[in-house]
Amino acid sequence: MTIKENTLNRVLVTGADGFIGSHLVEMLISKGYQVKALSQYNSFNNWGWLEDISCKDKIEVITGDIRDPHFCIEITKDIDIIFHLAALIAIPYSYLAPDSYLDTNIKGTLNICQAAKENGIIRVIHTSTSEVYGTAQYVPIDEKHPMQPQSPYSASKIAADAMAMSFYNAFDLPISIARPFNTYGPRQSARAVIPTIITQIANGMKEIKLGDTSPTRDFNFVEDTCRGLLSIAENDQTLGETINIGSGFEISIFDTLEIIKDLMDSDVDFIADHKRLRPKKSEVNRLWCDNTKIKKLIGYAPRIGIKEGLQKTINWMTMPENLKKYKVDIYNV
Repeated sequence: MTIKENTLNRVLVTGADGFIGSHLVEMLISKGYQVKALSQYNSFNNWGWLEDISCKDKIEVITGDIRDPHFCIEITKDIDIIFHLAALIAIPYSYLAPDSYLDTNIKGTLNICQAAKENGIIRVIHTSTSEVYGTAQYVPIDEKHPMQPQSPYSASKIAADAMAMSFYNAFDLPISIARPFNTYGPRQSARAVIPTIITQIANGMKEIKLGDTSPTRDFNFVEDTCRGLLSIAENDQTLGETINIGSGFEISIFDTLEIIKDLMDSDVDFIADHKRLRPKKSEVNRLWCDNTKIKKLIGYAPRIGIKEGLQKTINWMTMPENLKKYKVDIYNV
């Protein structure tokens, strides 16, 4: 049975204060779900991007840390489904602080799965990443593609995915692994390339700093990623499955830059910033999603093309109240 058939609508979103998480919260509320949103604890009582959403008064915000197993058991009581998005995701920072990625991404996933098991076999959607595939050995990349740990971040997510799936195999925990390719859109941090390009141009820079622009990516607008996550949760055919969420469209970073320049009517020049380059064997040179499985299982297909999605992102990021939140003169790792 699907979630809707069972009227299972009490949802916990971990990482709700982040980019994708905040959009997912908005979508869940629009679909009538009761949402408990986890924001990482801080002494300022700041809820991240949840501060900016219009439905803030309709959700229950809790603050804490998934690294604490006792906390995870407490927050998952009386929950029907968990969307587990909380993770450290910045690849450059994983070179500097790899141990923190193990604690958050692996141990945090263990804590969420254990809590789901102890509190009554709660449905879990565990969020993976296309970075686990590394540079494509063949294209497009389907779910059977080998895992390649080309950064401490990707290694931690490979292990987190394995931990999650072990709970399906060992304890019959109703879990699905959702594997989005490169998501972009409003509220994305400047550690990602698209916000980096847009915010530098919007701030009037004549030369923008980037790393390697030759790698290709399968970019997905955040609304499409969230629809994919929700579709996976609402269909029992996805239980025990790993499922790509992607557009099936491959584009280089350089060509993405050219589209953004055109949409923003900019003649900005690109200069290479060696601080932004990954170590040679760590760069993922090609990502291109095979989304056949998600189409066949649940009939999902992306709706927003690259130009439309980029224009929506530009419109949001160039609003003065949003642009001022980005420190464009600092390399955000």
